[in-house]
Amino acid sequence: MQPFIEHARTLERRIARSGRRRAEFGRLAAGQSPAALFVTCSDSRVVPSLITGARPGDLFELRTAGNAVPCYDERRPSGESATIEYAVDVLGVPDIVVCGHSHCGAVGARARGEDLTGMPAVAGWLRAQLPDGLDAFGTDDPGVHAAVQRNVRVQLERLRVYPCVRQRLAEGRLRLHGWFYGVDTGLVLAHDAELDAFLPL
Repeated sequence: MQPFIEHARTLERRIARSGRRRAEFGRLAAGQSPAALFVTCSDSRVVPSLITGARPGDLFELRTAGNAVPCYDERRPSGESATIEYAVDVLGVPDIVVCGHSHCGAVGARARGEDLTGMPAVAGWLRAQLPDGLDAFGTDDPGVHAAVQRNVRVQLERLRVYPCVRQRLAEGRLRLHGWFYGVDTGLVLAHDAELDAFLPL
């Protein structure tokens, strides 16, 4: 923890020393206009700015276990649905990326049928948010990778049901993207809707 604390203590000084950084952070203080909503897993090995090269202000991020997008239900608002609605309706992001990853503990737990009774919140979240049938893909690395990719497709379909997303898609003002990130290789695959396959970017 101490290195994080030291870095935080010196951030103001490092910004002040760089004219370019001062200007950049000054612009950010005036408001945000991110290029995309990036929905990905909470996993610490998945770093959106590392994957995309994004700078501060470029990505509006939503991180959940298993990069899950809860089913839309206006009677049961959630932080996730509020984040999506804000990104689309207020910030007007033109793109949404749902990014799954290799070695995903959430998807792996579903694929392996792990006993999660000691973690009721985790068990309930995964049961509610990740699709059934992930166990059909097998528990080896290729099987879990296939399960992650299926999960990304399911989460994209859930996004399409959100009224704000549906409207912007119909108007041609929003694009959805499914990505798969290899934490061990850095390889990023993108979903091709026509082929229903993940291919290198």
